[in-house]
Amino acid sequence: MSTTDSVSSSVLSQYSGTTTSTTNESGYGSLGKDDFLMLLVTQLNNQNPLDPQDNSEFVAQLAQFSSLESMTNLNTSMDTLVSSYQSSQALQASSLVGRSVIISSDNTYVETGTEMTGSVVIPSAADAISVKVYSAAGNLVKSIPLDSQSSSGTVDFTWDGTNDSGEQLASGTYTFKASATLDGTSTALTTYLPATVSSVTIGGSELSLNLAGAGSLSLSKVISIGQ
Repeated sequence: MSTTDSVSSSVLSQYSGTTTSTTNESGYGSLGKDDFLMLLVTQLNNQNPLDPQDNSEFVAQLAQFSSLESMTNLNTSMDTLVSSYQSSQALQASSLVGRSVIISSDNTYVETGTEMTGSVVIPSAADAISVKVYSAAGNLVKSIPLDSQSSSGTVDFTWDGTNDSGEQLASGTYTFKASATLDGTSTALTTYLPATVSSVTIGGSELSLNLAGAGSLSLSKVISIGQ
């Protein structure tokens, strides 16, 4: 073993026995860039003058030290970025509570005496378009006929909260099932319904909205955000 290797082993043993022994048995996982710089300087101070450190080896060590410093700075920058992102999430979450959003769903909570507006996606020319409203118990309470469409697009519909007899229904979660005749075949259609954000769950890669009567939904699934 060379003098330089002996010095390195000695210094590493010193660090593993003192500075880092409080964190783990091996100690090496806790060494930082300052520790490695001290190791490098110690090697230079104690090298054999008759057999000095090779230039290429010295440059390689400097490159490793530069890489270590860059990784340390990168970790610090990432920690700052994550903290900033979490703060932004919290601010965004506080502004969404109580607001109405439009989502792709077949059920939502409807307050009695209020008028609800949703929409239906028509993939192509269609006839006999209708939206049927069901109570939480699964009973059909309202049928809403819509005009035929000569092309694809989105068709809005409105429900005033009454049944087919004109009676006002109680507040609750209702299911909306839209269908149409496409090329002579009855086909289920996608509905977009409004929902109110009751709370927001912060965590993971994005916000999760807890919607009244519609369960939880990630923010990326929201079509639009209203007042």
